[in-house]
Amino acid sequence: MAEQYGFYVDTSRCIKCWACQVACKQWHEIEAGTVSRRNVQETEEGTFPDVKRHFESLSCMHCENPACVEKCPQGAISKREEDGAVVVDLEKCIGCKTCSAACPFDVPQYVKQEGGGFKMDKCDTCLSVGRGEDLEMPHCVLTCPMKALQFGPLSEMEKAATAKGGARMEGATNPSVYVS
Repeated sequence: MAEQYGFYVDTSRCIKCWACQVACKQWHEIEAGTVSRRNVQETEEGTFPDVKRHFESLSCMHCENPACVEKCPQGAISKREEDGAVVVDLEKCIGCKTCSAACPFDVPQYVKQEGGGFKMDKCDTCLSVGRGEDLEMPHCVLTCPMKALQFGPLSEMEKAATAKGGARMEGATNPSVYVS
């Protein structure tokens, strides 16, 4: 496999403006009030008057060892050789939700289909809307006004994160996300 790609989230730069979420929905033509492939989460630490708030924009972790790929009974989920992106083949997906039970990060969501039934939906690093073989940045990264999101080879994401005291997210699936 070529080098694994992933995200770096710099929580010191994220201002919770939701531009990443809006860009994702716009580029993927996701109907308002349905799924959200990227979510900005807020965490608080400390006690008054010494309280700190952190925001982080997260999506599919594009894990090095994705449990969803292994558990999908239809083989609808795969990991791309060229960049490690975890993608869904909607033609094969039967909406059984087995992947949802397998994902330790609760990433898979389901979209109601015309004619009935559901199909799984999640971040595909914008492969379906313009991030092709040239590995252009995902639209969430391009849109972030504070440059809190980065995307690229994990070795580069590690350098960016460790320079700011960050680290790779933990988990048995080896998420391809660094956070500082």
